[in-house]
Amino acid sequence: MRLNVSQGAQYSTLSPALAVGDDEPDRNLALELVRVTEAAAIAGGHWVGFGDKNAADGAAVDAMRSLISSVHFNGVVVIGEGEKDEAPMLYNGEHVGDGTGALCDVAVDPIDGTRLTAMGINNALAVLAVAERGTMFDPSAVFYMEKLVTGPEAADMVDLRLPVKQNLHLIAKAKGKKINQLNVMILDRDRHKPLVQEIRDAGARTRMLMDGDVAGGIAAAREGTDVDALMGIGGTPEGIITACAIKTLGGVIQGRLWPTSDEEKQKAIDAGHDLDRVMSTNDLVTSDNCYFAATGITDGDLLRGVRYKKDRVLTQSIVMRSKSGTIRVVEGEHQSHKWESYARLR
Repeated sequence: MRLNVSQGAQYSTLSPALAVGDDEPDRNLALELVRVTEAAAIAGGHWVGFGDKNAADGAAVDAMRSLISSVHFNGVVVIGEGEKDEAPMLYNGEHVGDGTGALCDVAVDPIDGTRLTAMGINNALAVLAVAERGTMFDPSAVFYMEKLVTGPEAADMVDLRLPVKQNLHLIAKAKGKKINQLNVMILDRDRHKPLVQEIRDAGARTRMLMDGDVAGGIAAAREGTDVDALMGIGGTPEGIITACAIKTLGGVIQGRLWPTSDEEKQKAIDAGHDLDRVMSTNDLVTSDNCYFAATGITDGDLLRGVRYKKDRVLTQSIVMRSKSGTIRVVEGEHQSHKWESYARLR
């Protein structure tokens, strides 16, 4: 049977839900971003286990900035390595990309887990998230937030304002598990000792993270990781990066700002923040067209770390696009001599 032009057109028309305008980041951006996180991971990977977190971070920053400059978008770093007077590259407010295409907010973390990288411990990642301009929550007023992350099954049931035990029972019920089968990720910090005790008293198990709650948060939302929730106080920037991923994964991140001093509390109030407000995924990132890319540096719950095989460097990455709900796991093989400029000096 032959199709006439009008018949054929209906099969080639992109669903309106997936279409983007000329001023929005398009689908090609996803795989461009994973090239950037691969570069940062390879550069940082040369420093795994050598005990120098600053050298690892510096190498990853150099590589990420070099690659991101070629990406087709007009980005402004909203979450970066620090203010301009503290970080010479990828600082908050820096313009990145090739300067053409869509206007975007950019969140970068060349190494989420510099200490993990230096010590050769699991869950270090190179991370990059992008959303439409003006849609990422500004984290500058308060560095820490109280967080609750869980997957799609319990997303509409949990509430950060509820007691820990009640949230755990809701998660267990939604997932069809006994509460003693739940695994809750939490950063290993003195401030979390009471929370750890609450979780264990409720009957659930804890999995402690030295650092890297981006990986922990995504593992809590992603199916098949054996992580049911992330709880506790961590970085506000990391919460926003995690929200970009959860936009694709489903699930929820809830956060409440947690100032560490009277000065920071006043700064937040002056910026118009309600410190009692519980923000959810859509408050942290309002765009429905955002991207998340990460490449493993060390092995972890989310991704395998960088590996070296004679003349090749092997990477594993994940890249997500919220508008289509697409998640890709990308296995990369890179010729090692092409990356010698980022190799650790012997």
